[in-house]
Amino acid sequence: MTASPELGAHPSGPLSDAPGLLRSVFRRHAAGVAVITAHGPRPAGFTATSLTSVAAEPPLVSFGVGTGSSSWPVIADAEHVGVHILGEHQSELAATFARSGADRFAPPTRWRTGPHGVPLLEGVLAWMVCRVVARVPAGDHRVVLAEAVAGDPTGDGRPLLYHQGRFNGLRD
Repeated sequence: MTASPELGAHPSGPLSDAPGLLRSVFRRHAAGVAVITAHGPRPAGFTATSLTSVAAEPPLVSFGVGTGSSSWPVIADAEHVGVHILGEHQSELAATFARSGADRFAPPTRWRTGPHGVPLLEGVLAWMVCRVVARVPAGDHRVVLAEAVAGDPTGDGRPLLYHQGRFNGLRD
């Protein structure tokens, strides 16, 4: 019987820095790319790779947002948020919404006001407007739970992925 490696063991040595370990492990996890938007004194939004389908009845999603992010004050007060699934042709849009200090809604970003005043991005694979039902503390983040109330799943294209610190498309 072979002994299993200890938690934190790494071929080049143990990784005892837990936050560093988490980041290193999740660089290997491919994730879909979404942009979350909300209406406030100014529209706010950020790129999220933490979007998860939680339940079908009621239709719930979740995502994480850092409490130190520029979008958090708007998300913290928002009754509704926009959830946008990006296509592989939208890596620049994803980068814009991930960039600190960027004017994310300035051209070339194309958007309109949707249901409940939520900013909706144009040209995405799918979008939903969701009613925020909970904000759960999770370290330096909040996990937001939201119920889908409107949307459109009919955009064309293939999804954008995030892997190894880069935006990528699917490979056949």
